Amino acid sequence: MAHRYVVAWVILLSGAILAVQGFVGFSDASRTPATHGNYSHVKVVRTPRNLVLRSASAWVEDQRTGECLVQKQADALQPIASITKLMTAMVVLDANMNLQESITIVSEDVDTLRHSRSRLPVNTRLTRGNALLLALMASENRSAHALGRTYPGGLGTFIAAMNAKARSLGLVETHLEDPTGISSGNISSARDLARMVDAAYNYPLIRDFTTREEAVIHSGRRTLAFHNTNRLIRSPRWQIGLSKTGFIDEAGRCLVMQAHVANRPVLIVLLDAQGKLTRYGDANRIKQWMEGSQAVRQKHRG
Repeated sequence: MAHRYVVAWVILLSGAILAVQGFVGFSDASRTPATHGNYSHVKVVRTPRNLVLRSASAWVEDQRTGECLVQKQADALQPIASITKLMTAMVVLDANMNLQESITIVSEDVDTLRHSRSRLPVNTRLTRGNALLLALMASENRSAHALGRTYPGGLGTFIAAMNAKARSLGLVETHLEDPTGISSGNISSARDLARMVDAAYNYPLIRDFTTREEAVIHSGRRTLAFHNTNRLIRSPRWQIGLSKTGFIDEAGRCLVMQAHVANRPVLIVLLDAQGKLTRYGDANRIKQWMEGSQAVRQKHRG
């Protein structure tokens, strides 16, 4: 009889342990960051062991299926610098503003916070379309600020429109304070920025302007040549459909792209890389990893 009581207690104790384990497992799962509503089906993965990324945050996603291929600190909120200019461009284009209209760079457009360089002196006149081109391709801060300043209702209305656009895209972790990215108050996450890049890719002019290697702008008697800030644009190894770089001290060096890699359209977000070449090195490592993974899959199929 005593033996029977011992067995019963063992069974009860085992069940209690399993119940506690199940409860702990549930608690751990509940602490996992939630994905955005439209992408709740995406399986969240970590950076593969054989892929070392030196950017602080990263997100790589199959643009066609929404599958997350790589993530590293993808929900960390941080300044996004000139990646902001993608939102600036979308708001300008959504307003159907006249791109042939001439606008003038004024003293208000000069960066007095970081004193960033510009090749557009005060009183430079250029078309709104060229201002948009320089903002996206060459990351020209004065032209980006002028786009916001000349928006109907002025700069404050423009910034409100930027945040409204972010909300409409479901970018719940994104907040914007200026159209250039100079402000460290322009913040987002790698996961959110993948949504922003995907949305910007729907604008043919943004795809065109962000992937031009160079442009020549005629302003009065001056002729100015500008180059793309993303050095990968000039590489024959890459098929890039959209690109934007960014840098301020608080954000580190950032890079977002839409590209075809290993026969897949992918969204690549790399944030807070230290060193001028690190973000490009990370992009190349992602490309090599994806192409290597594809080769392994094809070998197994064969």
